[in-house]
Amino acid sequence: MAKITRIKASDTSSKKEDSDEPEITRKKVVVSDKKTAKAKRLAAKRAEKELNKSTNHKQGKKVFILFRPFVAFFTYLRDSWREIRQVRWPNRKATWKMVLAVLIYTILFVALISLLDIFLTWLFNLILGKG
Repeated sequence: MAKITRIKASDTSSKKEDSDEPEITRKKVVVSDKKTAKAKRLAAKRAEKELNKSTNHKQGKKVFILFRPFVAFFTYLRDSWREIRQVRWPNRKATWKMVLAVLIYTILFVALISLLDIFLTWLFNLILGKG
């Protein structure tokens, strides 16, 4: 938070009525940068979560040996779900653009491979005297 002193000049002078100079008043104004404050709060929350996570992880309970694969599997699912929630998925328009790009690339690649196959078949038949 930044502290700013705002200085105002008023037209009416209550102290000096004889003077032509305007009175200057000082007023302290606290300006808060909302983005910075929000970022600080989020950083504090993340740090607290990481601290809790690290202390909970260190104090992990011993699991019976038959349940360890299940615990590992559900831990994997939980972590995967957390990662999926962090993904920024494209909208419908961007998705269709990407699909169209993949289809065009696939068609061009199939055409290139087919032309290369036809040319090499003709060349080998010509070399071997079959055509």
